[in-house]
Amino acid sequence: MDIKSKIILIAGPTASGKSSFAIKLAKKINGEIINADSMQVYKEIKVLTARPKKKDQESIKHHLYGFQSAKKNFSTGQWLTFAKKKIKEIQKKNKTPILVGGTGLYFKAITEGLVKIPKVPLKLRNQIRDLQKKLGQYEFYKRLIKIDPLVKNKINPKDPQRSIRAYEVKKYSNVSLIEWFKKTNKTFQDEDFLKIYIEFSRPDLIERINKRVDQMFKNGVIHEVKGFLKIKVKKDKSSNKIIGIKEIDKFLMGEYDLRTVKDLISIKTRQYAKRQSTWARGQMSSWQKIDYRDLPKFLKKF
Repeated sequence: MDIKSKIILIAGPTASGKSSFAIKLAKKINGEIINADSMQVYKEIKVLTARPKKKDQESIKHHLYGFQSAKKNFSTGQWLTFAKKKIKEIQKKNKTPILVGGTGLYFKAITEGLVKIPKVPLKLRNQIRDLQKKLGQYEFYKRLIKIDPLVKNKINPKDPQRSIRAYEVKKYSNVSLIEWFKKTNKTFQDEDFLKIYIEFSRPDLIERINKRVDQMFKNGVIHEVKGFLKIKVKKDKSSNKIIGIKEIDKFLMGEYDLRTVKDLISIKTRQYAKRQSTWARGQMSSWQKIDYRDLPKFLKKF
């Protein structure tokens, strides 16, 4: 396999060593790294999101890290536009693009394209949500199948979020959500990619997460969050979802002691890692799974 001609995707749960592996691989094959983590795009939060260190970014060219204001939302569509541009720029230099991160939707977008569904007016969306609450999920799904038979067996009857989405899209556009998916344009083909997912045993990953949290506090994460809180990011912005901001805020207000805040951040990070692993089982079945202990052996191939 000519790995240098591929677009390399490296995913895995948080704290699994993705960035370190990507850097080592980039040095071996003359690659450049593109961020595929939705929280590492924000410039104000570096330590808490475990953004690659300055020395690592100087040793290998990194793209799309710390360039977006935390005061603004940053969508998957925006990331996809930037990422495709960077891939083409890197390939023009006869280098290999390596996308690394933990955001499953980013990888889904780059491999499958992004569905361009029309924006449904808020008034209609609220009406449909009220209808779902009134009917209950079971009856609501039955009504959904009546207006859009194509979603049968495509959407889980017990999934209210996707059921509501399908209902509102059909009501507004008179086109099935399934038909919108079919209209998706892919920029790249499956054979363009080498898709790697790093697997980690749960006990080892928990240990790594705990160590990472301790190191964040040694690296000045409290000072970093103080600065973030001072810029007064609106509550509806995505950057507020970064694990640790709420916990450290409560620590600063005296509601938590240091041990408690560290434990809470570790627990939430472990929960996030579990969600990432669940996503991978459902959405990344075709990816090459590599145990973290086998990564050095993998690198020796090149």
